[in-house]
Amino acid sequence: MLTNKTLTFITHSAEETILLGTKIGKMLKPGDIIAMQGTLAAGKTTITKGIAQALEIQDTITSPTFCLISEYYGKMPLYHMDVYRLDGAEEFINLGTDDMLYGDGVSIIEWSEKIMSELPKKTIILRITPQDDGSRLIELENWGNGEIQ
Repeated sequence: MLTNKTLTFITHSAEETILLGTKIGKMLKPGDIIAMQGTLAAGKTTITKGIAQALEIQDTITSPTFCLISEYYGKMPLYHMDVYRLDGAEEFINLGTDDMLYGDGVSIIEWSEKIMSELPKKTIILRITPQDDGSRLIELENWGNGEIQ
């Protein structure tokens, strides 16, 4: 069920950000799409590491900046995409991502601001905003999976 619910969190370290990612990951279902938004070094890949832990992925998670898409396998597939280097939505479509977005895994898209027009309405938006004190403000929009404990 899609809701317009927004959940807000503050993390104070990379470890706390990974832990939050783990909690989010435990609640994800096949077909879920997370559109990540945030500045360079905001923590997008860090929170993805936690999501991957929850999906029991053993591989080391790295930013897919240069390869565009990294695929990992655990309890379900994780498709980690980085569209920073793309010129727009048309290039994203040409990557052939439909099988990933509408498949049996979880898709995480860094720098999703560039391609939001191509994502389904059910997409979960995860926005990370670094704060002056070094903490991270993390907002989840369209989160319909319940509260995160």
